[in-house]
Amino acid sequence: MSASPETVNSPEANISDVDMRLKENDEADQYLTFIMADEEYGVDILSVQEIRGWESVTPIPNSPIHVKGVINLRGTIVPIIDLRQRFGLESIEYGMLTVVIVLKVESENNERIVGIVVDAVSDVYALSNQDMREAPDLGDHVDTTYIKGLVNVDNKMVVLLDINELLGGKSISEINLSAIKEIDRESH
Repeated sequence: MSASPETVNSPEANISDVDMRLKENDEADQYLTFIMADEEYGVDILSVQEIRGWESVTPIPNSPIHVKGVINLRGTIVPIIDLRQRFGLESIEYGMLTVVIVLKVESENNERIVGIVVDAVSDVYALSNQDMREAPDLGDHVDTTYIKGLVNVDNKMVVLLDINELLGGKSISEINLSAIKEIDRESH
C-alpha cells in the first residue's frame, strides 16, 4: 500500500504548512481526510483552500436544513454546508474539534468557494489510483455519484469524495441566492 499519512494537529491548520510536508510523493494524489460519525472521508487536497475552527454563521432564509448559512471570508461570501446533515446523518452539537473545510468547487459554469462542517480533521494521505476501489452499486435508491472511490488505509476504509459532484450545481443552487447577494452588499 502506498498510502502515507501526515497528521494535521490543529483545527485551524494552514494548508501551505501541510503541503510543504508532502513534496516527497509526487506520483500520488494527496487527500485531506476528516471524521464524521466515526467514519473517515477524504477530499482532494488541491481543492482545499483553508481549514477553520467553527464560528457562527449568518443564516439564509428558506435554505435547506444542511445549509447552515454564510460567512464573510476576507470579502468573499461563503456558504457553509453541514456535511452530516447533507448525508442524512444524525446532527450533533458543534464542539472544540468541529471544523469548517473551505473548498474550491467547480460546477458546469463556474468555480465557487464553499465551506463544509465536519466533526474533526484527521490526516493527509498520499494515495495512488491503484489503491482506490470503485464505490459498490447500491441500486437506483442510493446516489453514489459523489463517491470518487474507496481506499483501505491502516485497516480502515476511507471514502474519497468528489466534491464537485457533491457540492456543485444542484446542492448549492438550493440556497436563496438573492439573500446571499444582499448579505454581500451589506458586507462591503
